[in-house]
This record gives sequence, structure tokens and C-alpha cells, in this order.
Amino acid sequence: MQEVIVHPPRTIMEVFKMLPEGTLAEVIDNTLYMSPTPVTSHQRIVRKLSTEIDNFLTSENLGELFFAPFDVFLDEESNAVQPDILVVLNENRQIIDEASTIHGVPDLIIEVLSPGNKKHDLVTKKELYEKFGVKEYWVVDPAEKEAIGYELRNKAYVEFFKEKSRVQSNLLKKSFSF
Repeated sequence: MQEVIVHPPRTIMEVFKMLPEGTLAEVIDNTLYMSPTPVTSHQRIVRKLSTEIDNFLTSENLGELFFAPFDVFLDEESNAVQPDILVVLNENRQIIDEASTIHGVPDLIIEVLSPGNKKHDLVTKKELYEKFGVKEYWVVDPAEKEAIGYELRNKAYVEFFKEKSRVQSNLLKKSFSF
């Protein structure tokens, strides 16, 4: 949702909120990151995983899936991200703002690596999601066809899964192929 300019933006979050709808941009610790559109292999993996996970969530009535571009405000001041795939379980539905986006912490996030952004997803965003308490975080590497899963234990991420062509979610108690 683009805001009407009342005064020049004073914060990075104000700049972010003024960007045109669909802009691939995120604010992490008050730093604005912009990225190009994803490549073909990235989109195929997002489509396949989104379809499988959404079908499962719907059939089991567990929650809702969203995918980028879709803003997730982890806080209102300095952190807004656009995960490739995110899941909000029914018990956390209150973070879904029907009039806009997500305001709060999703239960599960999946990021699919794009050429040139590995460090961003494997370090910067992993640390951010850990800090905010995302229960399960997945990184999928299309080049290697490999998925790495992290779950939050005692407020820190622990790698619990690493395999090719499949995601095994402890949170959802289900595996999904890509």
C-alpha cells in the first residue's frame, strides 16, 4: 500500500512504505535492501513448494500460506521483509491484517536463494528471523537443489535437516518436494 506524501520521508521505513506496490524491497535493521526479480529456477521452486504446502494447510485446516511480494512487518520501526514463502498457523492469525499485510512474526519462512543473495538469506535474514522468533526457517538453494532447515530452540536456530529436493518440516510434521 503506497502512502500519500505529506512530508519528505524521515526514516528508511517511511521510504519503504512509499515504494510502489510490488517493489522487491526489504528493511532490515533500518537498512533498505532492493533486489531484481527472481530467476526461473527460483520461481519454479516457489511455485511447487507453495502449491504443496498450501494444499496441505488447507486440507488440514492448519493455517495460511502467503508468498512474495508480500510485506511482513516484524516490527513497525525498522524491519519489514518479503519472504519467498511464509506460513501463519491458525493460532497466530491475529498477525494477518486483512486490509494490508502481516504485522508480526510468521511461524514458518522459506527463502529460495537467487544468484548473488546467498549471504543475505543465509546470514542477514537468518539472524533477523532468529532474533524475532520465527519457529522454523528454510533456505532452498536451486543451484544445488538442496534445502537446509533450522528450528528455534532456546531462542537460537539449530540446523535439523539438510537434503536434496525435499523440505521436512518439524513444525508441520510433513515433507514437501521441489
